[in-house]
Amino acid sequence: MTAKPDGYDPGHEPEDGGGFDVDDWGRLAAFTGAVASLDDVQARRAVFALADTEDARPLDMDLPQPVIWWDEHGEQAAVAVQAEVHTGDDGEPMEVLGLILPDGGSAVALLEDVDLVDDTDPAWRALVEAAVDGADDGDQD
Repeated sequence: MTAKPDGYDPGHEPEDGGGFDVDDWGRLAAFTGAVASLDDVQARRAVFALADTEDARPLDMDLPQPVIWWDEHGEQAAVAVQAEVHTGDDGEPMEVLGLILPDGGSAVALLEDVDLVDDTDPAWRALVEAAVDGADDGDQD
């Protein structure tokens, strides 16, 4: 029998679609203890699975972890639920995170593109609240 990783499992999402707010982000399940496979992603236990890398291993990090993610649209609140290190063809290690966004969406980011924060961080809280309020506004037709 093979060991099962602690699984990120949106299959047990609340009726709100799996998003979070500033008070309930800690209920998000993390995928830890293993490198995710395509089967893990398809079963919704993991956010991502990378192929064609070497020396893949879990990144030692407390999860779930609130983060501010810096992407092409600016800063966004997220919670990291998966963390892995992969070595690419160039021999450089990449520290990769699987993120859950307040609206329940997911994203993949490099650790260098996020700021690790505490859930009391006022910037993170404001970003979460803005995302949640924006999602609520979009529901009103």
